[in-house]
Amino acid sequence: MAQFGAEYEEIGYEGTIEEESGGFTLLPEGDYDFTVNKVTRTRYEGSDKMPACNSVTVELTVWGPQDKATISERFFLVKKFEWKLSQFFLSIGVKKHGEPLVMRWNIEGSRGKCKVYIDKYKKNDGSDGQSNKIKKFYAYDEQVQTTSPQPTAMHQPQQYQTPPQQYQQNYQQPTQQASWQQPPQSSGGWTPGNF
Repeated sequence: MAQFGAEYEEIGYEGTIEEESGGFTLLPEGDYDFTVNKVTRTRYEGSDKMPACNSVTVELTVWGPQDKATISERFFLVKKFEWKLSQFFLSIGVKKHGEPLVMRWNIEGSRGKCKVYIDKYKKNDGSDGQSNKIKKFYAYDEQVQTTSPQPTAMHQPQQYQTPPQQYQQNYQQPTQQASWQQPPQSSGGWTPGNF
């Protein structure tokens, strides 16, 4: 039987409902903070343009000034796209510049910065559609001014879970925190909130 996410939680006949937006938010193009929500490993079956290979789909919450959007990014694990994998792991602070990295995908809760654009496409019915896509992941030490969330606990993203100077080859999964809480203060030379 297929596994479904929390968005498919059953509602009782007399259950309480409140969501009105339909769950789709289109953010304007710009620079944003993101949080890694979910990582799914898959096998790409191949096409005329890409051989069969391992792939990973990463679901991100991208934090807008008043709202948030969910964007999924698929990584093909082939040498041609090694640069994109490095860009992503640099962004979440797991990879250090100029050093090799053994990829670990237990990164839920990790944070980073990205550039978002609006992709325009034709839907199956011929009408025009739009969606957000990631154009670039910024390295943890790039000085980028992102669109700041409103100062409410609901929209305030967490800070990086694993700063680069604390990463080790035997990387452990970050501790899971409630999705709307700030992380505890870190000891050492790294301060949450300073990218």
